[in-house]
Amino acid sequence: MTPDEIRASRAAREKLAWLVLLALAVLVLPWHQSLPTGSTPLFPSALGLAAEGRGWLWPVVLALPLLVWAGFRDASSRLFLNIVLAGFAILVLQGFAVGLRGPAFDVLATVFPAAAQGQTGFGWGGFVAGLAFLGLIAHSLALRGFCRGDRFSATAVVFIVALLGLFVFFPILKLSMAAFVGPDGELAFGPFIGRVLAPEIWRLDCLTGGRRCGVVINSLMLGILAATISTALGLALALIVARTSFRFKQTLRALSILPIITPPFVVGVAIIVLFGRTGLLTQFGADVFDVRPTRWVYGLTGILMAQVLAFTPITFLVLLGTVEAINPTLEEASQTLGAGPVKTFFKITWPLLRPGIAAAFLLAFIESLADFGNPIVLGGGYEVLSTRIFFAVAGARYDLGHAATLAMLLLSLTLIAFWLQSRWLGRKSYVTVTGKSDAGLASTLPFGLKGVAWAVVIPFVIFTLGVYAVVLVGGFVHDIGRWDLTPTIAHLRTAFAFEVGTAGFEFYGSAWNSMKTTLLVSAIAAPLTTAVGIMTAWLVARQDFAGKNAFEFGTMLSFAIPGTVVGVSYVAAFNVPPVDITGTAAILVICFVFRNMPVGMRAGLAAFAQIDRSMEEASQTMGAGGGVTLRRIVLPLVKPAVFTALVYSFVTAMTAVSAVIFLVSARHNMATAYIMGRVEAGEYALAITYSTVLMIVMIVCIVLIQLLVGARKLGRRREFQGQITPAE
Repeated sequence: MTPDEIRASRAAREKLAWLVLLALAVLVLPWHQSLPTGSTPLFPSALGLAAEGRGWLWPVVLALPLLVWAGFRDASSRLFLNIVLAGFAILVLQGFAVGLRGPAFDVLATVFPAAAQGQTGFGWGGFVAGLAFLGLIAHSLALRGFCRGDRFSATAVVFIVALLGLFVFFPILKLSMAAFVGPDGELAFGPFIGRVLAPEIWRLDCLTGGRRCGVVINSLMLGILAATISTALGLALALIVARTSFRFKQTLRALSILPIITPPFVVGVAIIVLFGRTGLLTQFGADVFDVRPTRWVYGLTGILMAQVLAFTPITFLVLLGTVEAINPTLEEASQTLGAGPVKTFFKITWPLLRPGIAAAFLLAFIESLADFGNPIVLGGGYEVLSTRIFFAVAGARYDLGHAATLAMLLLSLTLIAFWLQSRWLGRKSYVTVTGKSDAGLASTLPFGLKGVAWAVVIPFVIFTLGVYAVVLVGGFVHDIGRWDLTPTIAHLRTAFAFEVGTAGFEFYGSAWNSMKTTLLVSAIAAPLTTAVGIMTAWLVARQDFAGKNAFEFGTMLSFAIPGTVVGVSYVAAFNVPPVDITGTAAILVICFVFRNMPVGMRAGLAAFAQIDRSMEEASQTMGAGGGVTLRRIVLPLVKPAVFTALVYSFVTAMTAVSAVIFLVSARHNMATAYIMGRVEAGEYALAITYSTVLMIVMIVCIVLIQLLVGARKLGRRREFQGQITPAE
């Protein structure tokens, strides 16, 4: 067979597979999660329900024979594509047209009386039918030249766009609509305007001598302060590591990893133990300086301390990469022309740091706005948007409209921050790394600036070590809160007690269920997040297709959405049919996948920028499709990006709280929710114990991921004992 005949044969088999899958979904699989009230069909499939009287399902059923007829005529024809698009649109519309309580439009009740009984969310049949329709859409588009005719690439683009639409854009749209719903459940603009203009949102009393400011003002003040201090500390750390001869640079790098793998609430608890009313340092100050202990740590000061501790290592990593990327020949040229070290730093180095400073500040600002763990522990009477949103949904009065309005305000603040960042950077070029030779040596930090950097870094390092000393010790003493330091493992037994009996291991500890759920959800979400992120990066970097710029923007949108907004939007979108998955483990996995996907995508784009296209083109010239080329050529070369995406997505899933706190259930509880419960109950030692175990588990899992992924091996030579030998 000729190559064209082989490709045609593969295309025919793929088309048949999608049609068979659609037939299975429509004729066999249960269409809903559970049968609607009053339904007793012979088969719970779409065909059985339609034959019973639910006539709004007939268009989906009839799309199957039409597609079989048009597909075997010409799957590349406009007729086939139009039928597939119409079938998919009807599938989506019928899901929204009839809800749990009946039809959305009165005319449907007249035409289809059974619609008054309502319908539950999609079951296996509905979801599999959606997959089949999407596969057929991609198949037809590829035959018509989309993605240069590569069916694998076309399928990947169509599926990722559909998933982004369902799990990123649809929740935000549903949340926006919920903000305009009044107390009676009707659409109204009055309640929205009233919530937005409420005094408790915007008042400036704390700036004019009053007691409290509005929740938006509080959030902005906290975000700006936390981002400014964290960025300054991160820059000082980066300059010390990159521009001084400090011996223990690896120790500073290790300190930067700790907050990333630290569960939320733990830093807040440690600060309470140190600076609370009965804290160690508070009592020491009271004894030495005769100062009456107060609750000063609860409020803006305490939250700011915790956030600076948590965000400084992240800004340090961002700024370290920026400092190390500056071409040293520019600084050498400045000094050659007579400029001193200080002038060179402020005229050459500082302007080139602007992109890194802007990125670090923006990252810390967004993280501060979305932070939930530290304000809930240390907030006291200082309200911020994240905690206010949580209590609007999880409090005694369930007010989704109020929570949605606050969430939209929070999203608006982050989008404004993105816009201001782009305006500050402008259109100037900051490129210093080119293909030319770079033999210069980075100039050392001027003496005065070095002294300033050390003056801010040393207190931060001492504070960090003190906090983590509390974390390491607190779980294995009797009561760290009261400074009863009698060694004990009672808290460990309470959380993780087990016995080995005749039936094997029997787990009795109160933390086992949340630990198992957390490990399971993280283990499922991490590879899925990596797969979607790397696949998206490959499509953006290597494929050309219509709408590519919009596709890339859509994939990055979820990174700009704070976790609190994601959690509330998922509650608004997926608590009712047609996609009713609230309270399941699936919604936790999905939340993590699309929350963390942009990180894997960016890591993949950076890796693809270093790999020549010629190897992939050679593979495709030899007849390999996009899927084979990606699996056998590309993935072995981007192992560092795969490792980064796997580790980040796994650790984030293990420690996330701002989004999942709205999505956990009694059956599927997460470790962070369990820790939060212990903190609220005042069981600090048990919370610290669980957090310590969680950190150890994450470190072990990171090592296992490293062993599983392995290292990228390139055919380079290396020097060994004075000889040049081939790489293994």
